[in-house]
Amino acid sequence: MKRSAFVSSLLAGALLLSACGKSESGSSSSGESDAKSDGGAVKAAWIYVGPTNDGGWTTAHDNGRKAVEKALGDKVETTFKENVPEGPEVAQVIEDLVKDGNKIIFATSFGFGDAMMAAAKKYPDVKFEHATGIPNDIENFSTYFGAGEQSLYLSGMAAGAETKKGVIGFVAPFPIPEVVRHINAYALGVQSVNPSAVVRVVWINNWFDPPKERQAAESLVAGGADVIASGGDSPAPGEAAKTLGVGWTGYDSDQSTNFPDVWLTAAVYDWGPYYTEHVQSVIDGDWKKQDYYGSIADGFTDIAPFGTRVTDDTKAKIEAKKDEIKSGDFDIFAGPIVDQAGAEKVAAGASLPFGDQMSIDWFVKGVEGDIPKS
Repeated sequence: MKRSAFVSSLLAGALLLSACGKSESGSSSSGESDAKSDGGAVKAAWIYVGPTNDGGWTTAHDNGRKAVEKALGDKVETTFKENVPEGPEVAQVIEDLVKDGNKIIFATSFGFGDAMMAAAKKYPDVKFEHATGIPNDIENFSTYFGAGEQSLYLSGMAAGAETKKGVIGFVAPFPIPEVVRHINAYALGVQSVNPSAVVRVVWINNWFDPPKERQAAESLVAGGADVIASGGDSPAPGEAAKTLGVGWTGYDSDQSTNFPDVWLTAAVYDWGPYYTEHVQSVIDGDWKKQDYYGSIADGFTDIAPFGTRVTDDTKAKIEAKKDEIKSGDFDIFAGPIVDQAGAEKVAAGASLPFGDQMSIDWFVKGVEGDIPKS
């Protein structure tokens, strides 16, 4: 999916990209894809916080957009805007997309939520969908995401088996419940195979900042970590892992080809089927509001192929646990679970309620680091 030269060029130039959309072919500043309307196609748009070649979150979403083009052909015309900052800037991007006739707009970062909700109220004939968004009662507004925590538990198992020092460094983007939930799941997976191992967290307060991501990974290794985990959108922590010779678990995309010597696995999402179904529903005129949360069981989230560092025994343990998650026989947030201070948060025989998972603001025992309060 990526060229081997991609990572070094990304690290050198990604932050110089324009703030809003560039086409895949470079022929249009509007961010339009090569798919053209025959006059009757439904227009669908995507708003990205990073560049389409970030090697992670945005790349995965844009692959989903391309899957829509492939599946629906001349029934759809797709558009994307990349490198859109979270905050007030996105409001004008949405206005332009509505003005251009897009009938469904997907926004793929948490910080786009306020502007998306405001636009949904203003334009009731347009469908708005927000990845990682907060459920609400707006009739033309849906949210969608998936249980990446299930896959992160599994990649944590790979990290726990890999570490020799018992210290795993986690490069974390923002201290929001989504990321805290993912770190906790990862740490629980680590501890399931290596009970004494710890996960050390460094916050970079950005979704996509390759220099900061790499610097954070290097500082974690300097502090004793011998495995690095990514929570952000670029493979920069993998570059650091490669240089320093330590294992790496990624996030969002399969980087096994680019980093064969350090790769373990990653939590990944398959956005294409969801996007295709929802654009098709607009074409058919039967789109319905929903708040979707996919899982390993329905194929929405999974783990990437294993790297050569992962032993056959570890692979077998991870696959067995994955089957238990898929069947519902194992809940990654089943008790007993205690927090960093040793206080019981989930009793034996109980499970952390879904609502509490979505608003979690505490770390499990074995995670080193604080959660900054806004």
